Amino acid sequence: MAIIIIALGVLAFVDAQAAFTRSNTWSSQAATGMLLANEIREATRRLPRHDPVTGLTLQGMVLSGWGRETGEVSFDDLDDLDDFDGLVFGAGGQFPGPVDAFGGLVPAIDLSGNTILDQAGNPVSLDGWTQRVTVEKVDPYNFSQTRANAYQQAASAQLPFIGVNGFPMRVTVVVTYQGLGETQATEITRLTWIVPP
Repeated sequence: MAIIIIALGVLAFVDAQAAFTRSNTWSSQAATGMLLANEIREATRRLPRHDPVTGLTLQGMVLSGWGRETGEVSFDDLDDLDDFDGLVFGAGGQFPGPVDAFGGLVPAIDLSGNTILDQAGNPVSLDGWTQRVTVEKVDPYNFSQTRANAYQQAASAQLPFIGVNGFPMRVTVVVTYQGLGETQATEITRLTWIVPP
């Protein structure tokens, strides 16, 4: 009888330890995901909504100025908010990542708090983490309703004319993680905010 009681106690302890490990892993991933999403938010806080030189224009049915302009090939070239639309920082993306608010790679840290270095002495980026950014125009009266990039609001008796560049923008950053041996990435964090006109 005593052996059975001790065995049950040991099994309960092992199960509690496994639950603690799962919970600790989840909280670490959630914290990392929120940090990486906020890095993109900080990177875009100082930027104008549309290109400061070319702006956002609609000539006939042709929209100019949404997305990256010709020659914008590095993080430092991203000079307006709509440049970030559709960008992926990390595995399978247009830029290596994940990145911090200044465009530098976020380094992996060991359990002692030291940056992990490769054989050449360069910092190793966080493996398996990806930041995906979406920038959308939204209706100024209903932020859950998206508008086409080339949409303009016609003037009516109730509503004023709103030009192609006069709409609020909704930015969404989705941070995913794909661990070793996993077949697909898991969404860890989704951060959304509105940028007024």
